Amino acid sequence: MLTNIQKTQLSEPPLPQSPEKASPTKVMRLNKFPLRTVLIIPFIIPILASTGLVGWLSFRNAQKAIDDLAKQLNSEISSRIEQQVLTYFNQPYDVLQTTYASVQSGNLKLDEFDGLRRYFWQVVQSELANYPSFGNEQGEFVGVERLENGTFQLKIRTNATAPDREIYELDGEGNQKKFLKSSKYDPRERPWYKAAKQAGKSSWSPIFPAFSRQNTSLELASVKPIYESNGKLLGVLCMNITLVRITQFIEKLYISPNGQSFIIERSGDLVASSTIPQPFKVIGQENDRKIERIPADKSSNATLKATAQHLLERFGNFKAINGSQQLKAQINGAWHYIQVLPIQDGRGIDWLAVVVVPENDFMARINANTHTTILLCLLTFAGATVIIILTASSVTRPILKLTKASKEIAAGKLDNQVDITNFIEIKEIDTLENSFNSMAWQLKESFETLEDKVKERTAELASANEEIITLNKRLKEDNLRMGAELDIVRQMQQMILPNADELEIEGLDIAAYMEAADEVGGDYYDVLNTDGVVTLGIGDVTGHGLESGILMLMAQTAVRTLNEIRELDPVLFLDVINRTLYKNVQRMNSEKSLTLAILNYSKGWVSISGQHEETIIVRNGGQVERIDTMNLGFPIALDDDIAQFISHISIELQVGDGIVLYTDGIPEAKDINKKQYGVEAMCEVISQNWHLSAEGIKQAVIDDVRRHISTQKVFDDITLLVVKRSQLGVEKKSQPQTATLV
Repeated sequence: MLTNIQKTQLSEPPLPQSPEKASPTKVMRLNKFPLRTVLIIPFIIPILASTGLVGWLSFRNAQKAIDDLAKQLNSEISSRIEQQVLTYFNQPYDVLQTTYASVQSGNLKLDEFDGLRRYFWQVVQSELANYPSFGNEQGEFVGVERLENGTFQLKIRTNATAPDREIYELDGEGNQKKFLKSSKYDPRERPWYKAAKQAGKSSWSPIFPAFSRQNTSLELASVKPIYESNGKLLGVLCMNITLVRITQFIEKLYISPNGQSFIIERSGDLVASSTIPQPFKVIGQENDRKIERIPADKSSNATLKATAQHLLERFGNFKAINGSQQLKAQINGAWHYIQVLPIQDGRGIDWLAVVVVPENDFMARINANTHTTILLCLLTFAGATVIIILTASSVTRPILKLTKASKEIAAGKLDNQVDITNFIEIKEIDTLENSFNSMAWQLKESFETLEDKVKERTAELASANEEIITLNKRLKEDNLRMGAELDIVRQMQQMILPNADELEIEGLDIAAYMEAADEVGGDYYDVLNTDGVVTLGIGDVTGHGLESGILMLMAQTAVRTLNEIRELDPVLFLDVINRTLYKNVQRMNSEKSLTLAILNYSKGWVSISGQHEETIIVRNGGQVERIDTMNLGFPIALDDDIAQFISHISIELQVGDGIVLYTDGIPEAKDINKKQYGVEAMCEVISQNWHLSAEGIKQAVIDDVRRHISTQKVFDDITLLVVKRSQLGVEKKSQPQTATLV
């Protein structure tokens, strides 16, 4: 046996060999170094290496910390610039939209210039825009401007003053105080008017000069064209803002002693700079002035110019810079940290904010610390060497005695006890002595009991293995059972969805889509046609899995049952469904609930009740109306009595109008950057494709959602129902039994 063989080998010490018959290993042992050398050298070398490594790592870590600090600083500065710019631009855009809403509602009339003057006066008083104005297709114009000195001017051109525009100073109440001057002016020739006319929607104008100010400055305008109902252009609303405030902001934004920041357009022209107060040149005389924009790569500032040239060399052109970029490059012979952040508002602004910080702004203290670190490392090495030599001398003698004792134990003399006495009693040597004696005793006992322990451990492993096999078998059976249950529910869900024939309803063009995120989803939709009343149902059960699927089936059955008994009262309809599902959910001991909206269509009218996502009403021309259902109901199966929360609204649908129903899986679909798709994007696609069939509209939305999601996983069920009134259909059949919508 193995135990007996080991005992024999240990109990019989090897016979001494002659030098001629010594093994190669034995010959190598004759070349050992002295104990003192062996103790000192291995310690000195690591200390030398470690002190050098510590010094080098100290320098590298400090440099890395500087890199991280510089990148973090650049990132924070660029983010602050982006936030400041977008916040500054959102104000005139919001005012523009509010003004447009007032025009649409009739509260603000574009042909009443006196009313526009009073309104624009209130806008500039609130400092939401520097220069609100309106120009029309006849060349008429009215605007109120706040000047740098705090005064206000009215600028107006009518058919009576054409082709001149008159300028008046306004008093503290916004009334005309005195006439200042007049000059030729045609709003239709201005950059902001042309930009709005070309875009055909809310947008930003190109950057243009403001020569009317005391100091010429660059301006930008948020513009929106106003059209008649027949599509004819009436004029353009404009909210001018000056870019001087952006320049002032980045000038005051402290980065580092020699750091700077600037903003450029994708064309490379400067918008603002912390080092160049006027990022443009004025050419010409007083009455014939023009501006010449300064390209960043041709700027007079050496750092700014070199930074722009480096970006062009790296990316080819400024339009190729997508997303935030952190770079480190040599500029004018020195390393600089560069942060580039696109500034985009989704409405036409597409600029680049650039922050440049020299590495030398951070490295002066690091270099001083490096010299101190090197000196400390040298002192540490010298002190450690002295201590090692002294320690080796005190340890050498006891170690030599201990070596002899260890050889006896290795030779199998397990009954021998080690007894070391020395003039210096070292605690660790004493511990080692006790360890040798304990080891000998444990080896002796282990050889005697090893075989019994092996048998015992083998039996334990066999028992554990048998238990694992049993658990795996049980787990496999449970998985098969659960898979079968989920498959049955999934098939039942698919079976109760409306088939293609049920969607063929005279006078209506209907298309539907549903995709579950998991094996069994919680979305529900239905289309029922009974006695000329078309009932549409859309719902979303919380969560996924077996319970959600069962609750969806119960909801469909309840809706179908109430539809078959011709129940059209929305309050009673949803109250009965809620009480039925609530009691079943309580019996299931479940916490599931669902949002549910019920729509009844008949004779061109649709009744909407129940709380769910917004109901989208689309008119023949593609205009979108969003109906909030929050006050039309309450989540189903969450409470036993929701009748008091249920309400309904009725909306008339003309030929070409329609309804779009959806679950939250569409607006909450996320791309790889966790950005949600959003209801606005869906409404935009619906509006643009409303001229298509219901199937075409549905497919356009699904394709756009898929494009947004890309390779990202679908986390929620996606359901979409498009209903479009194509012609007079079920309502033209004057059936006596047809119920009237509540």
